[in-house]
Amino acid sequence: MLVPTPSKYFLVAGSSEGFMPLNAFDNALLNAGIGNTNLLKMSSIIPPKCQKIDPITLPYGALVPVAYASKGSQMPGEVITAAVACAIPEDNEKPGLIMEFSAAGHKEEVEAIVIKMVEEGFLKRKEKIRDIFCISAEHKVEHTGASFAAVVLWF
Repeated sequence: MLVPTPSKYFLVAGSSEGFMPLNAFDNALLNAGIGNTNLLKMSSIIPPKCQKIDPITLPYGALVPVAYASKGSQMPGEVITAAVACAIPEDNEKPGLIMEFSAAGHKEEVEAIVIKMVEEGFLKRKEKIRDIFCISAEHKVEHTGASFAAVVLWF
C-alpha cells in the first residue's frame, strides 16, 4: 500500500475576499484553517470505521486529502455559498459518502441541495444512513470573493 488509509475526518468551511480570484480562494482556505497545506482533491468516499473529530491544526505543507466545494465571484453584492455533506452508514464496515456543491445563493438553499445529493447517493447504494453532517460557507461579495467547504481526511 503506497498511501495509508485515513482513520479520521473533519469538516471545515471559510470565506474571504482577495485581490484576485486565487487570492480570495487562498484566503478562504486560511479562514477555514487549512490554508498552509497542500490539498489533494479526492473523490468522495470516507473509509469504513473512520472517526469524526473536531478540526485539528495540520502540519505546514502536509499533503491533505480533501473533498471540497468552492465558489468564487467578482460580482459585488452577489451571495455565494459552498457546502459539503457527508453521510455515515448504519453498517460500520461500509464506507461513508461525501457530496460537494456550490452556487450563487444562500446557505440554506445550498445545504438542502447537498444533503439531498448525499441521500440520493446512499439510496443508489441501497444503504441506510446513520448520520449526516453538513457544513457551508456563505459570502456576500465585496470585490472578489470566495467560499469554501471541505471534508478533510487525516491519519
